[in-house]
Amino acid sequence: MAKAGATAVLVTVLVVLAASAEMAHGVCNLSSAGIRACQPAAAIRNPTDQPSSECCAALAGADLACLCRYKNAAGVWVRFYRIDINRAMALPGKCGLAMPANC
Repeated sequence: MAKAGATAVLVTVLVVLAASAEMAHGVCNLSSAGIRACQPAAAIRNPTDQPSSECCAALAGADLACLCRYKNAAGVWVRFYRIDINRAMALPGKCGLAMPANC
């Protein structure tokens, strides 16, 4: 259950970052290109079955503990960008990554 929550945090951060002015610089070592690479695997309509290698590489290089700090930023952003939270929560696991236990 904690892993699912941590994944939700990650996706929320991805969505919020996509809308922020700081997106070009990225946050928590996750670039704007990494955010875009992960969106198709979490899409509400016609999602890809697996995240791309680019998405997994971006997630592998991200500071997942840092991303956990954004866990309460969900809501409107998830709906606005048409991201299925269940699919988004599965991204790190599909990439073979584990979120921090305290996330």
